[in-house]
This record gives sequence, C-alpha cells and structure tokens, in this order.
Amino acid sequence: QVQLVESGGGLVQAGGSLRLSCAASGLAFSSYTIGWFRQSPGKEREFVAAISWSGGFTYYADSVKGRFTISRDNAKNTAYLKMNSLKPEDEAVYYCAAGLVGGTFTLETLYNYWGQGTQVTVSS
Repeated sequence: QVQLVESGGGLVQAGGSLRLSCAASGLAFSSYTIGWFRQSPGKEREFVAAISWSGGFTYYADSVKGRFTISRDNAKNTAYLKMNSLKPEDEAVYYCAAGLVGGTFTLETLYNYWGQGTQVTVSS
C-alpha cells in the first residue's frame, strides 16, 4: 500500500519560512518523480515544484521560483519543499505526489499517488 504523508505545514508570518516534508512508503521511491502542488479555497489545484527521480532536475512554477526549493533524500524515502519569503498568496493546502513522469512535470494527471495535504497559513 502506497502512502505519501506530508508534514511541516503551519502558521507563519509573511516573509517567514517553512519546510514541508513528504514521507513515502510502499513504492520504489527513488524511481519516482515527486511533485508538490497546492490548492487555495475557491481555486484549482496548481503545480508548485517537481524533482526528478535522481534529484538531478528540478522545475518550479514562476510564482515560487527563487523562493522555494525542492529536494529529496532517496535513502530516507522523503522529499522536501523549503519555502522562504512566504507571501499571503502562498497560503494553501500543499500536496505531494509521486509519478513515473516524463518531461511534463506540471500535469496532475501524470502523478499516480497523492498525499492528504498539509495546510500552510501565511499571516500578513
């Protein structure tokens, strides 16, 4: 049974930082691309960042480029999203996802497994 469990969300002031974790089990983690997505109330879920199976390639949404960093530790079956300089518009539920994804990292449909999400709240 595949599980992805996000943690690290919480309340932070604008300008602050958080690090989200995505702990995976039940799959060959090092074979999977990991993506982070987010969804705010009333909005569709959107792509945030992705990292290739080896960690050698990363890709970011323009809205977070330069502020967020995605990484992974295949020995720990865990991926991370470090979020700096948080803005109120970053407030959302953040989801991690795993997929055997080719070149199009932004498409939700290419990800096979999803976590339950972790809430990030940014106060202004």
